[in-house]
Amino acid sequence: MGLQNTSEIKNGLCIVYNNDICKIIEFLHVKPGKGPAFIRTKLKSLTSGKVVDNTFPSSAKIDVVRVETRNYQYLYGDDEGFNFMNTDDYEQIYLERKLIENSDLMKESDICTIVFHAEEERPLTAELPSFVNLEVTYTEPGIKGNTATNSTKPAKVETGAEIRVPLFINEGDVVRVDTKNRAYVERVKQ
Repeated sequence: MGLQNTSEIKNGLCIVYNNDICKIIEFLHVKPGKGPAFIRTKLKSLTSGKVVDNTFPSSAKIDVVRVETRNYQYLYGDDEGFNFMNTDDYEQIYLERKLIENSDLMKESDICTIVFHAEEERPLTAELPSFVNLEVTYTEPGIKGNTATNSTKPAKVETGAEIRVPLFINEGDVVRVDTKNRAYVERVKQ
């Protein structure tokens, strides 16, 4: 896509920054009383997963990378990464573990969105669905009548991930989890 003005900055935009491809995960336009305006950003490297803060002057040019997204079904994983299958043509690809945030929340057969560098046809990252339903496989017994959601306890879910859940959750319960911040959302009735 090439160079664009910083006015084009938005969440999810992929840019070249420090010879790396980064995704903008947060931004804030700042207009101070004195001096020129600037844009404060949080950038996530799509190669290392590291998040860095950067401030762009409002007059700066940003190098936007054109990306394409496709839906893939998660098949299985190993110690190094994960295998996915394209839901349209059944082509399979392998992604390294570091390219997927909160990958321990993925369940086999989940549909994930894989982001590709459009010109190079190279996978950059995979995004989990916003919410996943997971069965609790271990937690301390729930306390009947204790519905306070501000008190939590650790729980292990079927994928092996550990999350925090309210005190009333028991083993065998299915819970909805936000994949961005690993937060418990609600108990799912079966």
